[in-house]
Amino acid sequence: MSRQIADTRIRKTTPLVNPGTLAQEFPVDEDVASFIGDARDQVAAILRGDDPRVLAIVGPCSIHDPKALLEFAGKLKAREDSLKDAVYPVLRAYFEKPRTVIGWKGLINDPDLDGSFRVNHGLQLARGLLRQVAELRIAAATEFLDTTLGQYYADLISFGAIGARTVESQIHRELASGLSMPVGFKNATSGDVAVAIDAIRSAHESHWFPSLTHDGNPAILQASGNADSYLILRGGKDSGPNYSAPFVDAAAANMRDAGIEPGIIVDCSHGNSEKDPQRQPIVLSDVCAQLERGQNAIRGVMIESHLVAGSQSIGPREALVYGQSITDACLAWEDTQPLLEQLATAVRRSR
Repeated sequence: MSRQIADTRIRKTTPLVNPGTLAQEFPVDEDVASFIGDARDQVAAILRGDDPRVLAIVGPCSIHDPKALLEFAGKLKAREDSLKDAVYPVLRAYFEKPRTVIGWKGLINDPDLDGSFRVNHGLQLARGLLRQVAELRIAAATEFLDTTLGQYYADLISFGAIGARTVESQIHRELASGLSMPVGFKNATSGDVAVAIDAIRSAHESHWFPSLTHDGNPAILQASGNADSYLILRGGKDSGPNYSAPFVDAAAANMRDAGIEPGIIVDCSHGNSEKDPQRQPIVLSDVCAQLERGQNAIRGVMIESHLVAGSQSIGPREALVYGQSITDACLAWEDTQPLLEQLATAVRRSR
């Protein structure tokens, strides 16, 4: 008997639903498709500088409760009219959570929060939730972590992000080159901005890369390149916060030197808030001051916010505080609303 040498560390194999089947279960009608296309066009126009508004990508660190996210989305939608001349709100809808070592990996990977890893169910929840968000006429943003899972729901996304841990990954740069929406690249966890600028340059180009077709078949895809690729400043371990004017000026100059339109999004959380959600308003106030002084390279902000402030440890769903993050701590919605109005006021004054 020959020795087994394949899959010696694989305990179990579970069939994965194909993207086409999931799309049939949660189809996109003409009205939703038209909204998504228009939302992508508006996001791209703002990031290119063709539209004088500023993006506000707002929402929880990660999603663990679809009901709570829909409530948050409704609150964000209700503020849209008071903001729409100056700020374009986009809902942060992050289904995958990158981990430094181990931990809960997000709604798709472990939707039941119990280590059962019902990925097919997680994909159903994610796509169904995004369709409901689109039906509310709110644009959605997400981080693409797994390079194949985007095929299951990317048609419902208006802005994509490549995170600080994957910005140097060639396969993520290739993925971004083929995504149908604008993409932001975060600076590395160290704070290195040069690698994100390299990623933007790479995403502009055509690439061939392996992925899945809509029918779930393995295939080699050729991307045409994504000219709508931009920089996200999120601070870093070595650089510290990098939202202030000297950092923004330097990043914009480096982008111009690389032949890239200097469209910059400032992440008010993560390294820029030094992991303290109550410092996000400090970051936003600095950004607003820069806008009012005429800094037009800043085209957007990110704010981590949920219904309830702070964070809680993961546990049985019935024991969790409704509307509070189980990953990074967030601002409460009631503390976020004034920030959105402050941003809108700064944009109006900057004109």
